[in-house]
Amino acid sequence: MQVRIDPKSGNRISALGLGCMRFPGFALGKPDPRAARAIIERAVERGINYLDTAYLYPGNESAVGAALAQAGVRERVFLATKLPHASCKRAEDFDGFFDEQLRRLRTDHIDYYLLHNITSPAQWERVRALGIEDWIARKKASGAIRAIGFSFHGSTDDFPVLLDAYDWDFCQIQYNYVNERYQAGTAGLHAAAARGMAVFVMEPLLGGRLADKLPASAARLLAQAGEQGLATPADWGLSWVWNHPEVTMVLSGMSSPEMVDANADIAERALPNTMTEKQLATIARVVELFERANRVPCTGCNYCMPCPHGINIPGCFAAYNASFAHGWFTGMQQYFTASAVRTATPRLASNCMSCGACARHCPQHIDIPARMADVRRRFQPGPVNAILKAIRP
Repeated sequence: MQVRIDPKSGNRISALGLGCMRFPGFALGKPDPRAARAIIERAVERGINYLDTAYLYPGNESAVGAALAQAGVRERVFLATKLPHASCKRAEDFDGFFDEQLRRLRTDHIDYYLLHNITSPAQWERVRALGIEDWIARKKASGAIRAIGFSFHGSTDDFPVLLDAYDWDFCQIQYNYVNERYQAGTAGLHAAAARGMAVFVMEPLLGGRLADKLPASAARLLAQAGEQGLATPADWGLSWVWNHPEVTMVLSGMSSPEMVDANADIAERALPNTMTEKQLATIARVVELFERANRVPCTGCNYCMPCPHGINIPGCFAAYNASFAHGWFTGMQQYFTASAVRTATPRLASNCMSCGACARHCPQHIDIPARMADVRRRFQPGPVNAILKAIRP
């Protein structure tokens, strides 16, 4: 396994990290414990030594803690989890959440601790006023927290402000070949690295959309390129991120031991500054094709769920995007599945009441009610509504 160096601590971190959020069962909030253990054990076998979870991933910290304990590999990995800072109303809440996380994870320390989903400097200033700087200092002095950082989902302009707001050890950003100018972007990657911080990358394949959900024209382009060692769209996407020497580690949400093996194989050979000009030009063309078909930048993270009205929001958006990438009928088929049309209680886009509960939790800052109206117009014009009514049980 390729390793890269954390410039602050000197830790040797595997270039590939295991993002634990998408373990089998995650969409239901009940990660499969046996599947989680199998994935973690295979990851450690392949040299992956960084695991990422969070308080807000339902059932995930407990599943990770149990798997690490049962496999006896806690001391072989760097463990990362995240503080739900928006739920902290007073200084005592920092310890309340942290102590619960230690119990869930069955450990006495967190190697990499993050403030979860920071979207603006104002969020940092709020917890700073509660005394989080002193709290961090105490936890680091005791060894309970080894490194402190934040995951970012805000604007390009706000990112350097946050970098300079505190003496961070590391940061975590969304980065892939279609997000060079989105959120932190390439400019943010370089800015963080210039400050001597480790930079961890999430969403390198945009929730799988750069792996098996590319527009057909883009997938054909990559296949026709016939580049050695780049057999799949995932190979191309991950290799592109690892081509950047400023990237310390790439998180992948691997949902099976086989996926671990596939990604670990890529990680072993995708070294910095090794992609050719021809390969980079191919990626640039893929970006053009992807952007034509990409209408809603949903990554399927499920932060918006559950919908109070039962709508499968990520499923609706996946169908909507598929209708542009692969054709209207393909998208419509996916929409039928996502909205449970053939049941007595279908959950269609037209069920949306524009309450906004979903949009407040979206790390991509999607105006979900407005885009759900787009889904309704695309898939439920007048004649289709009549058909939907006719095929219900």
